[in-house]
Amino acid sequence: MRFRLLKRRLTISAPSMAIRSSLPWPSKWVLAAVVFGFCASIALWAFEFGKDLAGIDQGEKAQLVATKIEAAKLREERDKAQSIANVSGISMATERATQEKLMEQVKQLELENQTLRDDLGFFERLIPSTTTGALAIRGLQAEVLPSNQLKWQVLVVQSAKNPNEFKGQLDVTISGTLSGKPWTARLPNGAMAIEVKQYRRVDGLIDLPAQVQIKSVVVKVMDNGATSMVRATQTLKL
Repeated sequence: MRFRLLKRRLTISAPSMAIRSSLPWPSKWVLAAVVFGFCASIALWAFEFGKDLAGIDQGEKAQLVATKIEAAKLREERDKAQSIANVSGISMATERATQEKLMEQVKQLELENQTLRDDLGFFERLIPSTTTGALAIRGLQAEVLPSNQLKWQVLVVQSAKNPNEFKGQLDVTISGTLSGKPWTARLPNGAMAIEVKQYRRVDGLIDLPAQVQIKSVVVKVMDNGATSMVRATQTLKL
């Protein structure tokens, strides 16, 4: 009999057991209210702490929005002012470059004007005051350059008013000594063609050998043709 009772308790057919709480219902409600209140307190504390951490309430939020709008306006005004400043800077730079270019052009024109004045003075000194109508050579100049070259220039004039155009040849002869012996040279390509209406300035360079000593330079203007009659000549002693 005892074996059967023990078998029933240890198998599926054993009777079920129910576990009941020892706390009464009022105590359970009080405990639930305490837990709910605690959770609500924690939630409220977290909300207030979040507001304090963000430093924002409704008034501050409105002020922040207004501040952002004002900052956006100021940023826009700054961008406009910067754009105007950039345009002004570009305009000033362009104006400055234009002024510098104009100044360079003015300087160049002044140099050209001075050169023209010098040429005019040179011509006025060389053209004779009488009007004989003869072809003449004026203002023969020559100098030996550091490059061992002879630079020469001459002015050929017809002093008559409205003369006929002269067509002929111009020849240059250089005389001196080289290594103690007489030395002579002419233009590299021989006499050069020349046409003169009122006046004509002619210049050129002649290569010189080393150690040469130049004594004189002779310029001649001749007619075209077989006879090549000399119409004008001038000699410069160095």
